[in-house]
Amino acid sequence: MKDFSFQLFSARNYPPLDDILAMLKRLGYTQVEGFGGLYADVDGLAASLKKHGLAHPTGHFGLDQVQDIASALRIAEKLGIKKIFCPWIHPDQRSANDAGWLKLAETLAKAGEAFNKEGYAFGWHNHDFEFVKTTDGHLPIDLILENAPNIEWEADVAWIVRGKADPLAWFDKYGKRITAVHVKDIAPAGENTNEDGWADVGFGTLGWNNLIKDVKARTAAQYFVAEHDNPSDIERFASRSIATASKWA
Repeated sequence: MKDFSFQLFSARNYPPLDDILAMLKRLGYTQVEGFGGLYADVDGLAASLKKHGLAHPTGHFGLDQVQDIASALRIAEKLGIKKIFCPWIHPDQRSANDAGWLKLAETLAKAGEAFNKEGYAFGWHNHDFEFVKTTDGHLPIDLILENAPNIEWEADVAWIVRGKADPLAWFDKYGKRITAVHVKDIAPAGENTNEDGWADVGFGTLGWNNLIKDVKARTAAQYFVAEHDNPSDIERFASRSIATASKWA
């Protein structure tokens, strides 16, 4: 796949980063997705990406980073990022009722307006906690997307499943706003416990060889980002995942 990418969070425990980028290039990757912790040395990251001929079209920015518009824009410009995604809030930031999620949606909507004005796309990246109903009976993912109607969604399909939700139903509901997906796999129950139950793409239970067809048919996804939150062997994950994706049209 031309737009198959690699989320560098997967390799956070395998420094140095330059060696990871060299490996990814050797395996056939052409682009990566960075995350907030890497941007402290944005010049070094940009130089390493250039050295290995890798693009960085999408990037994760923490909520604090997202609210520092000027700094985020400088980082995005240096790395060639086109789409900025906010990927996470800490447990103590997750409201039990609707109020906190509505406030988050307002914050994201304002950030989106600022980034869009400068020519960048902006959106939210989910985990599983957005699929747990609030005490008011609503799902946080709906509260976010309905009250920040101009932001995009980078759908992490495996986290949707871990949230006990049906990805296809969410593709059908918000597919036009899903402009990127995380391609992640879940190991069979009881397996890969040392890897938090995750699996290499195509070696788990999600059936990605068929699921990718639904992603393409039901969403507007432009980028497909391989991720494993805790691989025990980073080259195994990277190589097996791109081998799986190489068979997709």
